[in-house]
Amino acid sequence: MTAQLLPVVVAVVNNKGGVGKTTTAVNLSAALASAERRVLLIDLDSQASASLASGVDRTRLLPSSASVLLNGLPVEGAIRATPVRHLDLITGSIELANADLVLGDEKGREVVLKQVIKGLRGRYDFVILDCPPNLSLIGINALVAADALIVPVVPQFLAVEGLVSLLASVDKVRARLGTRSRVLGILLSMVDAGVKGQADVRDQVRAQYRDRVFHTEIAASAAVATAPATGKPVLATAPRSRAAEAFRRLAGEVLQRLEG
Repeated sequence: MTAQLLPVVVAVVNNKGGVGKTTTAVNLSAALASAERRVLLIDLDSQASASLASGVDRTRLLPSSASVLLNGLPVEGAIRATPVRHLDLITGSIELANADLVLGDEKGREVVLKQVIKGLRGRYDFVILDCPPNLSLIGINALVAADALIVPVVPQFLAVEGLVSLLASVDKVRARLGTRSRVLGILLSMVDAGVKGQADVRDQVRAQYRDRVFHTEIAASAAVATAPATGKPVLATAPRSRAAEAFRRLAGEVLQRLEG
């Protein structure tokens, strides 16, 4: 990572909900920040789950990423600090649900987010994008803006089938729009040894995708499940937990892969 290329933009993406996408985005951001990296987390989901999990009340979501992407607000006006040192946030909001209508006829509609992030050069080391669970215009903007993609997947049959579809969609967007984003890694998330069949599916994913799968796995745990209600990442609510340690290892893998 050379200075002129900063920030590095990492999109956490999956077309399927309930796979730990927001949990990954929030806690990876916190883990990178704890490693003294300057991080901006951008919530691109109309449900604003990453924002709520970062301590923002639902009544205080505006100005949000929608204000910047859809209404032309300068990005500096939407950035807010979080309780985590070195970690800033741009919130999501319900207005993002109108993105396809607002941007649909705009020239360069797929590169709006990329242009916004260009204005942050030198301010952050990383921009982490928590993407919506679909490839709407906002999702496509994230793929175009990203340098690297992290794909969380639960080791369950239907989730893995969705992974095949997602990777094919990413390839199509890359070919059509000439994007440079690469899949940095597939992350096995919400892993629960007590769920029948998960081990077999996990082994299948590792056998099929090999080095594309992160060594780190994120286990299902009470620490992860309860952290969002506190408005803080698990690294703050349970810093010595296995979950917190897993996200620190994931951050280390991300840094290693980006520099490799």
